[in-house]
This record gives sequence, structure tokens and C-alpha cells, in this order.
Amino acid sequence: MSFVLREICVRHASAKRSDSGMALNEVNLSIGQGEHIALIGPSGAGKTTLLHTLAFAHQAESGEFSAFGVAPWALNHAGRHALRARLFLAPQTPPLPPRQRVVTAVLAGRLPQWSLWQAITSLIRPRDADAAYDALARFNLQDKLYARVDRLSGGERQRCGMARLLVSGADAFLVDEPLSALDPALSLQTLGTLLQEAGRRNATLVCSLHQVELALSHFPRIVGLRNGRIVFDAARIEVTDSMIAALYQHAGNAEPDDPAPPQQPPFIDARY
Repeated sequence: MSFVLREICVRHASAKRSDSGMALNEVNLSIGQGEHIALIGPSGAGKTTLLHTLAFAHQAESGEFSAFGVAPWALNHAGRHALRARLFLAPQTPPLPPRQRVVTAVLAGRLPQWSLWQAITSLIRPRDADAAYDALARFNLQDKLYARVDRLSGGERQRCGMARLLVSGADAFLVDEPLSALDPALSLQTLGTLLQEAGRRNATLVCSLHQVELALSHFPRIVGLRNGRIVFDAARIEVTDSMIAALYQHAGNAEPDDPAPPQQPPFIDARY
């Protein structure tokens, strides 16, 4: 198994200890290695919190959580950091330094496999520019290889973050709303590339999406969340229109969105 959660409760990152509100409530979820899962649900459902919990960015208040057969919060900091090298968290807004060149930003996906000296020298002379070029080409961004990150549009930044994922050595991809700044054609290309890469390396892919039709047409397993709870966890052929309607019913009156995660969660500083 890649991930197992049993009765997991997670408090909003910005909530006080005395606050009874939970971002995730008694979540039970098992994800096998190589599975491709779409997370859907209204804003504020807990999708982002779930992804960050899987990536050890949020520690549960209660319940049991294991990743790759190990309880990450039972490890020391060094052990947890080493385990994180097996996964890649792609936030909706990638943590890309604005003055950095795109080639350097993409190759940061290799940091978990590099020594400190390799990482430093790559800042001066990119160690594998060809790999960055090939990854960018899969998202039609190869012409931006030596552009500065702050010259990219929002959609280009998102695809640059996905190119970083491609060069990583991770065998679990946790992707948060990768299509929010993309047009329909680029959305299909980006989603297809993610699924193709996950399939090629037998990597687990957990992806949150607001585009329900794309989730249903591309992912074999759908997990619907609402108010921090799993409403259904089913094969896509079992997901009916009535289940979708119930999931989004009165969504405008749902609790506020998940608090925006820090632009760069603490563990991303070390890896990226």
C-alpha cells in the first residue's frame, strides 16, 4: 500500500487548538501502489488538506496513518525527510522562486536524489538541462527553458510545476488542482501526461479536480469529499449522476474553503 488512513481527523492549519472544527473528520482511505484516484467535492471539502496529510505536511489530531508501510510521524525528522523523497506534492500554485530560470526550477525536482554539492553546482550550471527540456516539451513549454519564472503566465507556472514532477524520482504523485489556470485543450494534455507518467513508472497518483467530467473520464477510482468527510469512494462506473448531485448540493452554503496552504510548506523548502 502507498497510503492507509484510519479514522483520521485533521485540524485546519490555521485553527486554534480550542477550535472544534476539523478539516478532515474520521477519514478512512486505503490507496494501493500504482492506483490513480481523483478527489472531487465542493470548495472547502478537505481535498487540499487530505493531499497535505498524505504528504506529511499536516499531522493528524487522531487516527492512524501510514505511508509505504511506515508511520511517518513515528520517525525522527531525518527519517521523515528521507521518506518524503518517495513522493511529490504539487500544490495548485507551485513554489517557484520568481527570479529563478525555468530550467533550474524544473531540475529542483531532482533535489531529493542529489547531494548538497550537486544541488549548489546545478544552480550555477544546470546538471541535466536536456531532462528539463524534455519534461517541458511534454507540456509545450520547451521554449521557456531559460526564461525567468516571473515571466511565465499562471498556466505556464502550473505546467512548469508538472515538468518538475516528471524529472523527480517519486513513486507517488499528490497533485492539487493542476488544471485551474489551463484552457480545455491544455487541461487534457496535462492530465494525459500525468496519467501516462504515473502509469509508466507504476506511481500512485492522487489528484484533486474541480472538473468532474474529467475526473470521471480519466480516473478509475473517484473519492468524493464534503465537509471533511468521505461521502463515497467508488469505481467510476459506479458513480451516478445522483451521487454527484448530492455531493455538490447546496455547495454555496458549504464551510469556507480549505485555508490556503503556505506558499511553500516547510518540507518543500528542503526538497525544492
